[in-house]
Amino acid sequence: MIEILVSLAIIAIALLGTASLQIQAMRTGQGGQFRTQAIIFATDLVERMEANKQAAINGAYVLPETAVAPPLSSACTTGGCDAVALAEYDLNQWGNAISAALPSAKWKASQTLPGNPCIYKIEVSWLERSDDKNSHGMIYSHTTTRTFSALP
Repeated sequence: MIEILVSLAIIAIALLGTASLQIQAMRTGQGGQFRTQAIIFATDLVERMEANKQAAINGAYVLPETAVAPPLSSACTTGGCDAVALAEYDLNQWGNAISAALPSAKWKASQTLPGNPCIYKIEVSWLERSDDKNSHGMIYSHTTTRTFSALP
């Protein structure tokens, strides 16, 4: 009888350990997914800026740190729009996508070197849950820099 109780205790401990490993693996997988999405979002904005290069060089894609998407430029939803309106549209779409995908996300696009060529620094940050129940989580971020230049 004692052997059965000891065996049951060992099996219960093993099952609890396995469940703990599964939970940790799910958290790690989710963290990896968030990092991948941040990289994809930063690359997406760089590609949008590359498609609207002159507006990027002129500073139309500069966005202070925020957690709310900029207002949508209605000119681009119904028809053709100019380069500045397209930049506003791009930043709105980009900001909405980030806020939907990353928890407590913030983003920023700044021109670290204005002019032609110009250098943009794109930062995306988000909050991941921590293992510590007393902690509010950890802030992670991804930064991308890109140089844009137009031929004279």
